[in-house]
Amino acid sequence: MTLSIRNQLPGTVTTVTPGEAMATVRIRLDGGQDLTAAITAESVAELGLTQGSSVRALVKSTEVSLATALVQSVSIRNQLPGTVTAVATGAAMATVKIAVEGGVLTSAITADAATELALVAGAPVVALIKSTEVSLATA
Repeated sequence: MTLSIRNQLPGTVTTVTPGEAMATVRIRLDGGQDLTAAITAESVAELGLTQGSSVRALVKSTEVSLATALVQSVSIRNQLPGTVTAVATGAAMATVKIAVEGGVLTSAITADAATELALVAGAPVVALIKSTEVSLATA
């Protein structure tokens, strides 16, 4: 299946914390970072997710926010440090490519935000992704 979602990061499930309706799934990405996904308990069962399951974390580029440093005291579970590799800026929006350990992320942000953050190739950034915006796929 081909998807329009730009961000597809492979990894392995390390922990599944079940709840009545939702579960959190902790993933060790192939690059070594940890990522948390909050998905339905039904999806955990349908995908057969257990410790050691191979998965692909999927995140739409519009759901990847950027910061110039790690953010303290924030509810966003996923903070992936990286380096900007490219910025394409239009009148309203910008697409930012970020190299992270083991992969590349794409973030779609406003052109104003890209300017205010001084995002250029080589700049260090942190990709911020809410756990509820991470979808999981199995092979």
